[in-house]
Amino acid sequence: MKKVIISSLLVMGLAFTFTSCSDDNKDSSSCFNGIQDGTETGVDCGGPDCAPCPTCDDGIQNGGETGVDCGGPDCAPCTGLVVKAGLLTANEKWTSNNIYQLAGKVVVDDGITLEIEPGTIIKGQQGIGSLASALIVARGGKIMAMGTAESPIVFTSVQDNISVGEKAGTNLGEEDQGLWGGVLILGYAPGSFKGDVTEVQIEGIPAGDTYGLYGGDDPLDNSGVFEYVSIRHGGALIGEGNEINGLTLGAVGSGTVINNIEVVANVDDGVEYFGGTVNTENILVWAQGDDGLDIDQAYSGTISNSVVILGNNSDHGLEIDGPEGALEGSYVLNNITLIGNLDTPGGQYADHRALAMGQDNNIYAYGFKDAANIELDNNGVSQNFLDGKLSFSNWEVVGFDNAIFVEKTADNEDKIILDPDFTTRAAAWTAQVEMGANTVGANLGDFNWTYAKGKGAF
Repeated sequence: MKKVIISSLLVMGLAFTFTSCSDDNKDSSSCFNGIQDGTETGVDCGGPDCAPCPTCDDGIQNGGETGVDCGGPDCAPCTGLVVKAGLLTANEKWTSNNIYQLAGKVVVDDGITLEIEPGTIIKGQQGIGSLASALIVARGGKIMAMGTAESPIVFTSVQDNISVGEKAGTNLGEEDQGLWGGVLILGYAPGSFKGDVTEVQIEGIPAGDTYGLYGGDDPLDNSGVFEYVSIRHGGALIGEGNEINGLTLGAVGSGTVINNIEVVANVDDGVEYFGGTVNTENILVWAQGDDGLDIDQAYSGTISNSVVILGNNSDHGLEIDGPEGALEGSYVLNNITLIGNLDTPGGQYADHRALAMGQDNNIYAYGFKDAANIELDNNGVSQNFLDGKLSFSNWEVVGFDNAIFVEKTADNEDKIILDPDFTTRAAAWTAQVEMGANTVGANLGDFNWTYAKGKGAF
């Protein structure tokens, strides 16, 4: 794959070219360091007599190398741009000395493993509909993206001026949304789907593209490791009223490790769970356009020690739906912090809809406007609450008023939680606390590595 020189190496490349290049360098085909070999795809150096671009292939450190790492003791890592598109048909390792550019949808196919080194930067091209860029881990594929707090893996837009070795650029902020797609991981774990089928197509992928299928009968399915990853500025439109989530998890199994994930400035949801059994920990969502954490299709894992920070156009901190078929499932939320925004026209705590089943435990919330609420959205959800399939415990709210808990019904339905009503019951599990005096919620210190922390979001 062809590579181009990162701008920081331009001067170094010029300084060493005439003393260090040798004949084995003449196959270079990209040259942004101002050196002309006659085949470059970048800018001209301005003179016909320029020497060939230096590469790493000769084992000599010239200071402006392109190409593969030469492996010699005196060679610095090469840096460049690698454009990726379509199906990956062999195992790959993406390394931190390059920037990887997603040209449309890049698919980790069945049987393929993609390894991503700590500190690697991946940029998605712009485009909507079929041209929207995204990284998709298909069923049977595996991603081993193992960043660290010191060197997180960053997914962002080609418009972001972040460079190799950096954690953040300087030209984009939390209001810059929808500049590329997002990341989708699909697995063979169970989900509850309409018609009781065992597999369905993920949103935005045409029906004929089988890499978009998710669902199965293996709750222990393993899609790899995804940790210390920051996903920024995504959510490109892929259909009418349908944008890509920052991180989409379709029937991902509990054998998969997902923790320390940040999603910032996504048009749609931050993280959406479509069925599956994967447990996730240390998730932060900031300034999403719709919901922070979204649960669907009988997701049956645990989401723990996580934070949602609403932006100026965010909707709910939590949106929770239940099963679509006969298969029931039960999620667990444990130690979640919800941070409101007084400027957003939406800005609700949570919406429980469509037969939601699960547990909302140890939730801390602050910063919401007075009209914000926590909803049971229809009688089916209310009945699940009465039957013990949906439960709440240990909520601590700054500015708590019983009225934030609301049982909403359709025009042709009567409220069914009457004696005592839902608002009265809420007082049993919710306490008013002073700002910072909470005993539940996420440990914010676990998110000091994030872009959001650096931008003062919390």
